[in-house]
Amino acid sequence: MPTKSEEDWKEIAKQFYLRTNFPNCIGAIDGKHIRIQKPNHSGSLFYNYKNYFSIVLLAVVDADYCFTAIDVGSYGSNSDSNILKNSALGAKLIDGKLNIPQAQTLPNDENGKPMPFVIVGDEAFATSRNIVRPYPRKNLSMKQRVYNYRMCRARRMVECTFGILANKWRIFHRPLNVQTNLADDIIKSSCVLNNFVRRKDGIRVEDECYECPLVCIQQVGVRGTSSGIEARDYLADYFISPQGSLPWQYDHV
Repeated sequence: MPTKSEEDWKEIAKQFYLRTNFPNCIGAIDGKHIRIQKPNHSGSLFYNYKNYFSIVLLAVVDADYCFTAIDVGSYGSNSDSNILKNSALGAKLIDGKLNIPQAQTLPNDENGKPMPFVIVGDEAFATSRNIVRPYPRKNLSMKQRVYNYRMCRARRMVECTFGILANKWRIFHRPLNVQTNLADDIIKSSCVLNNFVRRKDGIRVEDECYECPLVCIQQVGVRGTSSGIEARDYLADYFISPQGSLPWQYDHV
């Protein structure tokens, strides 16, 4: 995937806001388990919590269902959070080498606090300066429920992208019966082809392609940083303020 410039990230954030009403969002991240036949002598390395053998495709996508960054080949037994931590993408994110723009104020909030550009993920990821996730599912206030709904509207982009990928390239409807190195190449090639097809003659997928629950998966015990938690809390306040609220958001929480 080509390296993004600051202007590229800003354009992605603009499209996310137009299509999902989530500000300062530069991507949605998630992991997809690609089913494979059990490799010889691999033990339980590729055996995942869904009870089958898999290779993990960890991906960041934009608001047009294109992949902007991928990590392919991790064992199915690994968690999404650990895969990101040990990936080149995670290392660049920590080191500030992804050309992510400087923090800026949110729409209609010119006098507010500048907020960092963020990637939205589910509860498998730790909250940090550039990654936000939902609030835990228990005892949520109205503000937190609204935040979870608004965030999940942006996060659904990655779920839709995985669905488009699997339905376009039907090889993913069955286990890949090839060597793991070739399986990695098949997955990478499919992601590149997905981007080519989307940009050449892609059709807008309606919002209904993925139902947006308030909390997306079971809570996982991963710690967040104070800066990430602060950014999430500010966004939660913004989403119920006159500057950032949507007239129909309370109908869904």
